[in-house]
Amino acid sequence: MFPTLTDLFGFGPPIETHGFFVGIGLLAGGLVFWVEARRRGANDPRIPYLVLGALIGAAIFSRLGTWAQHLDPSQNLSLGEQLVSGNASILSALVGAWAGVHVTKRIVGYRDRSGDLFAPAVALAMAIGRFGCLFTEDPGTPTGGDWGIVLTPAQATRLGAPAGVGLHPSFVYEIVFHAAAFIVLWFWLRHLGLRSGETLTLYIAAYAVFRFLVEFVRGNDVAWLVFTRPQLFLLATLPLLAIRLVWLWRKGAFIPADRRTQNEHQPA
Repeated sequence: MFPTLTDLFGFGPPIETHGFFVGIGLLAGGLVFWVEARRRGANDPRIPYLVLGALIGAAIFSRLGTWAQHLDPSQNLSLGEQLVSGNASILSALVGAWAGVHVTKRIVGYRDRSGDLFAPAVALAMAIGRFGCLFTEDPGTPTGGDWGIVLTPAQATRLGAPAGVGLHPSFVYEIVFHAAAFIVLWFWLRHLGLRSGETLTLYIAAYAVFRFLVEFVRGNDVAWLVFTRPQLFLLATLPLLAIRLVWLWRKGAFIPADRRTQNEHQPA
């Protein structure tokens, strides 16, 4: 729709719109990470390596997640082409960031949980970065009504989407979700004193459910039955997340710190 900032604003440098908002999101997320790290007293000099590991893992996996889309290898890009210019997947990026952090922890010998530092930062970065998707990618499927994003014939041709009809603003839905998640994380969950690292688990689980549902109006190609490739990935991972959440709940990981303290002081 608006591939550069010049197209979006009608003036300014021809900077790629998507990359611009992703960069702003990363900067904002980095600031939130720094503030939360200071609040929690997390001043270990190895923490910047965890951030670097998350960024490297996200960058690599985001491209690899969309690489083998065809059973015939000749129809896919080469590995080098995919890493440089292939399509990116945010779900794969999240997996890569998680893997990057854990590999880095092994390398530098960091043992503490770090999810609480990343959770609000990732939510804010996602909310801002999705503006880049909103302005450059196919919005979604037709709403069937007189509301939604309407593409011009030129925009529809470039995106391969229908023109002149209302399309679901699927990326607006994502922006609202991640902004709401950031508010909940920043102003509530991080102050409850849940077991270390589990605010990130809650955020990722909530996003997985949301993303599975929003895929029905995203307009992505159906890969099997009525499910898209992201939904097939989530069909495999959502049960694992559910099992982990139930296990954590039974272990008392989601009990606020003040209630845990009260329970510990109650007579047996």
